[in-house]
Amino acid sequence: MVDVEVVQLLVSPAHRLAGRPSEGPAPGPGDERVRRAEVRAGLGLVGDRYFAQAAHRDASVTMMSAENLPTDIDPAVDLRQTRRNVLLRGVDVDALVGATVSLDCGQGPVRFSLNRPARPCA
Repeated sequence: MVDVEVVQLLVSPAHRLAGRPSEGPAPGPGDERVRRAEVRAGLGLVGDRYFAQAAHRDASVTMMSAENLPTDIDPAVDLRQTRRNVLLRGVDVDALVGATVSLDCGQGPVRFSLNRPARPCA
């Protein structure tokens, strides 16, 4: 077992990226970073814009490692800029593609299948 830190969680009810990447995301409905998220098997994060969307069932929750942020992204940037749901520290998420991982934040384990890399949008 590996000790992994959950750095941030993001549940975003609205799609905020439109237009040119240099314009960045549109203002959201308050802070979408949350302290707790409810996960539903095969559906994603309750309240997220992709929850229960058929087109996103194989990527209903997206994870990134703080250690593996692309070099052009400042490590101080938060998930509102990367548009991923879970930022972890202490594990190479990209190296685990194809595996099933379990995260337990004290309420019991939640298992995730890591299907493919989740690169941040431009």
